[in-house]
Amino acid sequence: MAKFTLNGAPVEVDADPNMPILWVVREKLGMNGTKFGCGIAQCGACTVHLDGTPIRSCSTPVSAAEGAAITTIEGIAGPEGELSALQQAWISEQVPQCGYCQSGQLMSATALLRDNPTPSDEDIDAAMKGNICRCGTYTRIRRAIKVASGQLPASSEILGEEV
Repeated sequence: MAKFTLNGAPVEVDADPNMPILWVVREKLGMNGTKFGCGIAQCGACTVHLDGTPIRSCSTPVSAAEGAAITTIEGIAGPEGELSALQQAWISEQVPQCGYCQSGQLMSATALLRDNPTPSDEDIDAAMKGNICRCGTYTRIRRAIKVASGQLPASSEILGEEV
């Protein structure tokens, strides 16, 4: 039996201690926003936060979360479901193309902005380097992070459009 906090709520789940967090969250708890990408902790699609630190949930056993707090993509919106500034920037900058890697990208970017509210391009590159986007939306990802940090205006503001 694994006990941890998931997106702010206490959870108790019957799972093998070696089962990866990814499969516990998706299969046992029905939270499907976190994606399976490579299965070897290389692509970042499965990124979640464990006690605030971005981790690869495909290779981290649920036993590592015992008594800890896990945050998934479903947990980064506000308590009333309002989108975070980063999520809003992701939309205004039209970041996703296929979208598959985006939950992991958002989780890494959320941790970056929490720890460094006005990151440089180099800071963004360092924080995001382990997240692969096969569609190559890296420029839009960087811009969305800069928009969320207040360093750049949203494209919708420049164009006078509503998001």
